[in-house]
Amino acid sequence: MSLKTIIEEEIKKATLARNQARLLPLRAIKSLILLEETKPGRTSAELSETEETQLLSKALKQRKESAEIFATQNRPELADKENAESAVIEEFLPKQLSEAEITEKIKEIITRTGASKPADMGKVMGVATKEMAGLADGKLISQIVKSLLV
Repeated sequence: MSLKTIIEEEIKKATLARNQARLLPLRAIKSLILLEETKPGRTSAELSETEETQLLSKALKQRKESAEIFATQNRPELADKENAESAVIEEFLPKQLSEAEITEKIKEIITRTGASKPADMGKVMGVATKEMAGLADGKLISQIVKSLLV
């Protein structure tokens, strides 16, 4: 079942339960999917699983950054709202890799690419971000690559 279908079912459930806190982020996800599907130049109407994951990851990252900003500006009510929306979005993303799992994958990528110095970071990052798209945060991947290529 596609993400769009799953989201539509969840919207129906949230509407019937009158759960506004869940309904708003679900509608936002559906809107993102529809916008992406109707983008000019798209060859297929359906999004691939990778595209869905990237779309949700981007939305999650935006919510988390907004929550941080609101927290630093002493606006806890807005930060809480963003965190609640983040929790709903996370339900539809694949399980995130732990720091240890990311480190192991990066070590394997470093071995595969033959990287040995900090100048090779771009080569490793290109492969790592492609292989771990949607499974790990880009900042965390970057930090681990930096620490391993010293």
